[in-house]
Amino acid sequence: MKSPAQSWSPKPARSWSPKNVWTDQRVETIIGNLLRTGVLLSGAIVLFGGILYLIQYGHVSAHYSGFNANRAELHAVGPVVRQAFHLDSRAIIQLGLLLLIATPVVRVAFSIAAFALERDWLYVWVALIVFAILMFSLFGPAL
Repeated sequence: MKSPAQSWSPKPARSWSPKNVWTDQRVETIIGNLLRTGVLLSGAIVLFGGILYLIQYGHVSAHYSGFNANRAELHAVGPVVRQAFHLDSRAIIQLGLLLLIATPVVRVAFSIAAFALERDWLYVWVALIVFAILMFSLFGPAL
């Protein structure tokens, strides 16, 4: 009778290829984690900005006679990030919202790469069309 150590033999190694790594289930899991992380992170950033806003401006009474929608320096991504690093509460909230908007865009970009690695060219083209529509809807004529 053979002992367990004598009867053990290693499994044959699978050769590496994109098909072995990028299965549909793995891609769906990564995309799910990507979306979940993006939403939770953006929510945490908005919550932090909201708490900071209440600490900074909670004692100030609202003036309803005039409405100032946004400050001019918070109309682009660069100034929003710079102001957020200076702990400007409104910029932090806006940064969280920008991250929330960017989450599905990153998902589509990841899908393009995953479909290309799977060599599923039909879905690569469909995802590229969706990505182009997203880019046009976000940046419009500036592209």
